[in-house]
Amino acid sequence: MRVLRWGLLLTLLAMFDTAMAAVCVTDDIQREVCLEKPASRIIALSPGATELLFAAGAGGQMVGAVSFSDYPPAAKKLPRVGSYKRLDLEAVLSLKPDLIVAWHSGNPLPQVERLQALGLPVYYSEPRRFEDVSTSLKRFARLAGTEQVGLGAAEAFRSGIDALRERYADAAKVSVFYQVWKEPLMTVNGKHLISEAIQLCGGENVFADLPTLTPRISKESVLEKNPQAIVAGGMGEDDPGWLAPWRQFASLRAVKNDNLFFVAPSTLQRPTPQMLIGARALCRHLESARARH
Repeated sequence: MRVLRWGLLLTLLAMFDTAMAAVCVTDDIQREVCLEKPASRIIALSPGATELLFAAGAGGQMVGAVSFSDYPPAAKKLPRVGSYKRLDLEAVLSLKPDLIVAWHSGNPLPQVERLQALGLPVYYSEPRRFEDVSTSLKRFARLAGTEQVGLGAAEAFRSGIDALRERYADAAKVSVFYQVWKEPLMTVNGKHLISEAIQLCGGENVFADLPTLTPRISKESVLEKNPQAIVAGGMGEDDPGWLAPWRQFASLRAVKNDNLFFVAPSTLQRPTPQMLIGARALCRHLESARARH
């Protein structure tokens, strides 16, 4: 009987230790994601998620990523599992991941749901505000067991954004058109993270009220809005060529005052800590626009 009691006690202690070792967080679509232990084989299904995981200190635990996952440089060496629009499920499974970070609005959900059905833990990532970037860093660090790095990165990002918010809180407003794509011509609405960056710098997104997150628009609508500044990212880090066609519209306020600005897309179009770099650049540009008003 004593042996049985000891056996039961040891079993309960083992169960308690396992429960204590479990790691749980809430993802961006309010699902609880639990792991028996910190993840050691992580696959990210978007370039932004890859960058966030590295920033959270989990780069060493990553075993796969999708195409265009190019930052930091170490991310380029990770095995590819397709593109964010079309996943290579066979490649994903061959890497034996213990955590998959999916892009809820960008990945093909039937493919991600199939991975879930096979028993793989999936965290859905969808950061839409600056606060979400900090939160993502904390959550990823917890899932990977890298809290010290992740919490530090989250605090550095949050404090940097807060400093910009305080600096430009009373700045004169500048109307802004942000060009996110050339053909078709596209912008962002007021719910997009880029629009929050514009507001942070004392700008006003002229297409904030459109219902779609990244709506298609016409050149005529831009001319009608007549923004004080036009900001574009282009397809490459050093290609501000998307701004050149606007110079033919000499009556545009942005053209008359030479307020056509380039911000590297990797620093403003991915919801990662690099957005602090992009936001600082954007704020400097809008400050120049105020001086020319």
